[in-house]
Amino acid sequence: MIELIIFVLMAAAALAGAVAVIRARNTVYAAMGLLGTLLAVAVLYVVQLAHMVAAVQVIVYAGAVMTLFLFVIMLVGVDRNEDTRETIPNQRRMTIGLLAVLLVVIGFVVVSGSFDWIPVVGTAADPQLTNGTVQRIAGELFTGWVLAFEATALLLTIAAVGAIALASTRRRRQES
Repeated sequence: MIELIIFVLMAAAALAGAVAVIRARNTVYAAMGLLGTLLAVAVLYVVQLAHMVAAVQVIVYAGAVMTLFLFVIMLVGVDRNEDTRETIPNQRRMTIGLLAVLLVVIGFVVVSGSFDWIPVVGTAADPQLTNGTVQRIAGELFTGWVLAFEATALLLTIAAVGAIALASTRRRRQES
């Protein structure tokens, strides 16, 4: 039952982040929406016992790629002043209330002791049979998917170089 609750919450968080990516007018807010989506997907990987994939998701995508995106966004320039007034009435109170409810639910789950971190019925989980082991991922990644893996690395590098080139030509025009 708890796996279903986690799935629904993380699916909603991933969808909310995806909508934020599309709807945000500010590129930094869009990047933060993407970060929320990536972290929600990482939690879904943990629920499916793919711990290695979840770690890679957080370290590589939510960490390194998002840092690269934010550096490129800042390099291209977001030089306009932002309105820092709170537009949602009682925003801080609602956030504190939601956090309190979340802490109560987590406390109830921990105290009740009815939650198993490994959702396996009857037997212990065999690490070789789960999908997220290092050996299974590396074997699949470096045999069947090596071309896609290298193409993705190349595309990310080209995107960063292109953004730097655009930013440098824009600065040269402004200085002239």
